[in-house]
Amino acid sequence: MKRLAQVVLLVLSGLGLLQVSLFTDLYLRYVKEGMRPLLIGSGLLLVLLGVAEAVSRRRTPEGDDGHEHDGHEHDGDGHDSHRGDGHGHDHSAVPRVAWLLFLPALSLLFYAPPALGAFTASREAPKAVAVVEEDGFEPLPATSPLPITLTDFTQRVQQDTGQAIEGRTVRMTGFVTPAGGGDGWYLTRILLSCCAADAQSVKVRVYGVGAPAADTWVTVTGTWHADGTLGTSSAAVALDARTVEKTERPVNGYTDALPLGL
Repeated sequence: MKRLAQVVLLVLSGLGLLQVSLFTDLYLRYVKEGMRPLLIGSGLLLVLLGVAEAVSRRRTPEGDDGHEHDGHEHDGDGHDSHRGDGHGHDHSAVPRVAWLLFLPALSLLFYAPPALGAFTASREAPKAVAVVEEDGFEPLPATSPLPITLTDFTQRVQQDTGQAIEGRTVRMTGFVTPAGGGDGWYLTRILLSCCAADAQSVKVRVYGVGAPAADTWVTVTGTWHADGTLGTSSAAVALDARTVEKTERPVNGYTDALPLGL
């Protein structure tokens, strides 16, 4: 790969990282929010390296790149002498496949991949929620409906022996994932530990209201679907919905957190 192409690749990659991390929130489709400063720093570094390489190239005399190009060396009498490899060809060229490196760089600038959604969530088991010590549950606020995350709801349903969630009207936000069989559908959130490659999902089954289109972001209000013994692992992580309202995808869509602003 020629030095000019290397310069262009460095600059394009850097600008692509800055495009998705500094000027937009598209980086959240690749990595978690806490990695934004690293992406911005990496983008700036790549651009600076490209600029430095371009400046170095301008200062290098034309045709003098520190390498022999014809596979020969000249002795003092003007005669050619072959180098030790016995060939008159330059084998230092980068394979043509290296040009494919431009594709991810250009995609960062001009193409935003779709967000992970129902397709991903329907093909994996729900994430196992952390076990909470019995005295780790705090009293629930008196607010009704009660805003709650899918993880908190799951923990309350299956681990809170005080059964504080019983009879409470809760409000949760996520996207729609069709159920594989039986009644109902899943309210889902996808969580990233680091990046999109390690994505996991947390789901709550919803009964009583027909499923909107897959990947639609909704806010569901309802009460626990009484199935099993509340406060034990036999309790169904499910909701009898009263209302389902379409909503915009929250900025923090790759976390199981209350939508920003609540």
